[in-house]
Amino acid sequence: MDMAEERLKGQAEIWEHMFAFVDSMALKCAVELGIPDIINSHGRPITVSEVIDTLKLTTSSPTPNVDYLTRLMRLLVHNDVFTSVFHQQSNQVLYDLTPTSKWLLRDPKFNISPMILLQLHPEFLKPWQYLGNCVKESGFAFQKAHGCDSIWDLALANPQLNRLFNDGMECTARTVVNLMLVKYKEGFDGIRSLVDVGGGTGAMIAEIVEANPHIRGINFDLPHVLATAPEHPGVTHVGGDMFVDIPETDAVILKWILHDWSDENCLKILRNCYKAISKTKNGKVIIVDCVLQPDGDDLFDKTGLAFDLLMMVDTGGKERTEVEWKMLLNSTGFTRYNIIQICTFPSIIEAFPE
Repeated sequence: MDMAEERLKGQAEIWEHMFAFVDSMALKCAVELGIPDIINSHGRPITVSEVIDTLKLTTSSPTPNVDYLTRLMRLLVHNDVFTSVFHQQSNQVLYDLTPTSKWLLRDPKFNISPMILLQLHPEFLKPWQYLGNCVKESGFAFQKAHGCDSIWDLALANPQLNRLFNDGMECTARTVVNLMLVKYKEGFDGIRSLVDVGGGTGAMIAEIVEANPHIRGINFDLPHVLATAPEHPGVTHVGGDMFVDIPETDAVILKWILHDWSDENCLKILRNCYKAISKTKNGKVIIVDCVLQPDGDDLFDKTGLAFDLLMMVDTGGKERTEVEWKMLLNSTGFTRYNIIQICTFPSIIEAFPE
């Protein structure tokens, strides 16, 4: 490739990076309009007109914009969110689902739409405007954007955002736990009690207990989070602060908790986990989190790098490499650990005390 070609390629890539947000916003729009579910409800490929007819019935607007929707679908087809095929007999384009858009359906087990609505909400996009400022001056982008210490403080002050946050966490918990129950099924053998630290509305611990009825489940989170949590068979909601104390148990599970925090705070949490399981002969901590592979090229390695910046902006936390996880675990008395890959973004880190 000569210099002119390299320069042209570089220009094209910069434009693509610059407008990556358009892909995200188009995806959010499709979720908000319910387009995947509209297509799925017909049980076959459908036209834009059929999407429009459904929108007229399900929204307050009597005249959805056909041109806008057609152009939206064109980009989403280009991005493999949907497929399109020209139907010669009707002289119309038909749209259908792909393996990507099937993750946007209102399926209780495999649906990450709530996470899309959470991450792309204006209040959660605002801190990204402060990223450069934080690089230059340190500080915490979320705090600069919202004037409060944490994402949880914002959620506490805004019930709508709190529901949005809980829904986002719940949908990812369901996705992860359904894969865990296959790949890590034996890991729950012998556990009589299990505390889900930061368990939100209790979706994950409820699924685990349902599949393992010998386990007594404890959903442990801040009181305002538990205020909207439904009752689950075999699960007790317990309010508290993981930095102060964690209920005594056989095992602790932390899904997407430690990546929210600095190393110093993670050490406090893990020490409390150690204390919580200290009276159990075969106690353990089950960490569901990313094991960062900065030079990797597997399916979720780029997502890990993106999540690392997300944690930096939203929580002041970080994603960690295996070396960093080993340091945290060894420093808190967990001298043995296993990393178990599951078919999703995070992995399972099973840690045992000395």
